[in-house]
Amino acid sequence: MVHRRFILAGGLAVLSSGLVRAQTRVPQQALAPAGKRPTFQLEEVAHFDHQATGVAVTAEGRVFVNFPRWTEDSPISVAEVARDGTLKPYPDDAWNSWRNAGGAASSPRDHFVCVQSVVADNRGNLWVLDPASPGIDKVIPGGPKLVRIELATGKVAQVIHFGEDVALQGSYLNDVRLHPNGATAFITDSGARGAIVVVDLESGVSHARLDGHPSTQPEKGVEVTVKGEKIKRPDGRPFQAAADGIALSIDGGTLYWQALTGRTLYRIDTAALTSDNPEDAARKIEKVGATHVADGLLMSRDGILYLTAPEGNEVRMWTGERSETVMSSDKLSWPDSLAEGPDGSLYVTASHLHEMPWFRPGAPNVLPTQLFRLVRS
Repeated sequence: MVHRRFILAGGLAVLSSGLVRAQTRVPQQALAPAGKRPTFQLEEVAHFDHQATGVAVTAEGRVFVNFPRWTEDSPISVAEVARDGTLKPYPDDAWNSWRNAGGAASSPRDHFVCVQSVVADNRGNLWVLDPASPGIDKVIPGGPKLVRIELATGKVAQVIHFGEDVALQGSYLNDVRLHPNGATAFITDSGARGAIVVVDLESGVSHARLDGHPSTQPEKGVEVTVKGEKIKRPDGRPFQAAADGIALSIDGGTLYWQALTGRTLYRIDTAALTSDNPEDAARKIEKVGATHVADGLLMSRDGILYLTAPEGNEVRMWTGERSETVMSSDKLSWPDSLAEGPDGSLYVTASHLHEMPWFRPGAPNVLPTQLFRLVRS
């Protein structure tokens, strides 16, 4: 997924104590060994009148998307996508009734404000991540939260609120992964500081880890270019975003992430992130390898790490040494988030981020946006 974050080149201060630990050797186990490299056919699942970013698919094949209110006051934040492509607000109209300009819902604590990500777990739940920053302007007090909805009943079963120590002004909670044991969530903060947020799902206590660490920051000199056009603000400042895409190994033991404006993939033992000593994490980070500008990351059930590649309208896979293209199409206009269906198909949203009025003043909103499926062939 993505966050609009603009800073002047060289505008980030990096603490010398936060340097990535040097690694003499990174294990070269391929995440997609020979014989496991799939081929796909691309098909459109649905298109939307509003800008979609996140997608989730359940074990039963139910599909959900979200709309983050970046440049418009979308009437829906989270929706279930029917087989004919129509949308149903989820879990109900009430949770989707908050509006930028006020209206029926006045409390950001129990309504969706600016949903950035939706993820289905292995325990019958849909998790909704709400950074509560419409227009990516400012964080609405009381709004940042992680919401658990029971899929069997369609009822909200848990709401974890994030205080200003985690969702401070300038933050943007971006994407989330759930440990398979159901105990912990890991969230990227692609905002002004860059961090990985660790959430205890039982107590609701959360902590920012790797706050300001080089691995969670935009990489100096990386500029996003789509079809030869550098993505910049009208005043010439570059588009930059911190830790964004995130993936978790099947056993939950290893977390992968990358800054959107970066070309380095990182990983860490999740035990180091959940340690009571935050310094453990900074010492145990590994550089996996050089990739490309990537937005969404996904670890499939058969152990393949997929990455979207917005600069080339592509979905790629990590081989253990490099990324290789598995799908390239002009239809994938800024491939954003990824999810896996029960049959092994990949679902990906095309959010058209680079075509937005943020970068092209006076341009119309980039509608429609789409949801695609990569079907194994």
